[in-house]
Amino acid sequence: MASSTNSMLSSFFLFTVMLSLQEMYRGKLASSELLTILGGFMSSILFLVLLTFIGNFQESCGVRTGWGAVILAEFVALVAAGTVHRVCITTCFLFSMVFLYEINKLSGMIHGKAELKAKRY
Repeated sequence: MASSTNSMLSSFFLFTVMLSLQEMYRGKLASSELLTILGGFMSSILFLVLLTFIGNFQESCGVRTGWGAVILAEFVALVAAGTVHRVCITTCFLFSMVFLYEINKLSGMIHGKAELKAKRY
């Protein structure tokens, strides 16, 4: 299992590389409808990676902000999507909400199993 520091550094590196590539190719991403949707999807992946970075940073500092991390990561992803095309903002938001739902479901499954094991002992 990866440590939170390694995960934090990896997610920050992925965020900077993906954001740089998105900004380099924003003209191409805004050139057609399908590529605009792809730009929104890329921005939602930025949301996912930034949320991972913030979560690992909070774990290493021992601080919890709750929904503040989600709101901050979503805001940054939407601003990044807005630099490409206005439609990217909408698709980024929709894809991000799907990702957030799946992360919440997966977290519930993992932590639900941990609680069951703790109750047995």
